Amino acid sequence: MPNATIKVYLDNCCFNRPYDNQSQLRIELETKAKLHIQRLIVEKKLALVSSVVLRFENNDNPYPIRKRVIKDFLQHATEFVDNSEEIENMVEEIEKKGIKSKDATHLACAIYAKCDYFITTDDRVLKHQDERIRIIDPIDFIKIQGGLDK
Repeated sequence: MPNATIKVYLDNCCFNRPYDNQSQLRIELETKAKLHIQRLIVEKKLALVSSVVLRFENNDNPYPIRKRVIKDFLQHATEFVDNSEEIENMVEEIEKKGIKSKDATHLACAIYAKCDYFITTDDRVLKHQDERIRIIDPIDFIKIQGGLDK
């Protein structure tokens, strides 16, 4: 069995991408790429990191089926990040760069866990740069890590 050395964090909008209207090509391609990433996680070719903010946001999901499917998938996480003073300090620092609170918390959790990639479909977050982690959309992740398929 392959050793999953690449750690990824998918934010809530990424997990919900398959439930968006698929009539736009970008959304359809991001959905396919996200589902491919999930397959790589299940196959243990990638290590998934989850967090208290992912759990919190998913618990607020008004759609019971989506909520259950995402909750079930998060069981594949190899690491869980809970809140801490260090994370709160990172959140404040990231918010000063114009990132909203929940997004900053997701990003801080991924940085704290030393993830290699923060995968999102949120354009506002994708514009953010941080030397501690690579912020990327699912399509670009697949372009870079396509060799994991083999």
